[in-house]
Amino acid sequence: MKNNENFCRGRKPVLDLITKTPGLCSKLLIADNVRPPFLDEILKAARDFNVTYQIVLPEVLDKISGGERHQGVICKLTESKPLELEEFLRSFEKEKEKNSPCLLVILDHIEDPHNLGAVIRSAEAGGVSAVIFAKRRCAVPNDTVIKISAGASLRLPLIQVANITNTIERLKELNFWVVGLSEKSEISIWSEKLPERCVLVVGAEGSGLSRLVIEHCDILAKIPIKNDGVGSLNASVAAALGIFEWARNFNS
Repeated sequence: MKNNENFCRGRKPVLDLITKTPGLCSKLLIADNVRPPFLDEILKAARDFNVTYQIVLPEVLDKISGGERHQGVICKLTESKPLELEEFLRSFEKEKEKNSPCLLVILDHIEDPHNLGAVIRSAEAGGVSAVIFAKRRCAVPNDTVIKISAGASLRLPLIQVANITNTIERLKELNFWVVGLSEKSEISIWSEKLPERCVLVVGAEGSGLSRLVIEHCDILAKIPIKNDGVGSLNASVAAALGIFEWARNFNS
């Protein structure tokens, strides 16, 4: 069952899930070799938030996690489907004041689940309203993403779309400015304040932004690197820098 998308593993991610979003918990499984004080803590949380739990053999958790480290606890998740873009935009426009500051992040084919999880974690911390990614050639929010994102992937709106460039054009219709992070740009991300209603586009590991995505961006900006020997930054690091540069001006 490796890469099953319907469970959360690890002590901190599971505890955070139960205490912050208990409605997403279908059933908590605890290995019979888990000992206090963590055992007492996780059982109290389950009882306090009315989460069904069961004590099982460690081998049961090994099988569910496909051999990945689970620290003696796995929480099965309630079934959920990815958000549709238009569904999100309808609720988003009702809640937000017209043209109020807002940041969305689009991932242009990020395939590493560790990078996806790290981006989502930074996005939640930096006040991003949603993370958008492609249905094809992109990592999906599986248990690895949940763990790396510290559970943020279960709280932050995540939107899967069929076509990134069409999505960019749709967001432009709603007065968003689209900023693509590209090391090939001559403009530094620090040069000018990022737009209030901003879509930050982050490219794939290694190859960066695709040609079509570049053509649809309003602005291309780079993160200046003093030492050329470093090469390009990791996608999740670049995303975090862009997110917090926007937050520095509009989310304080």
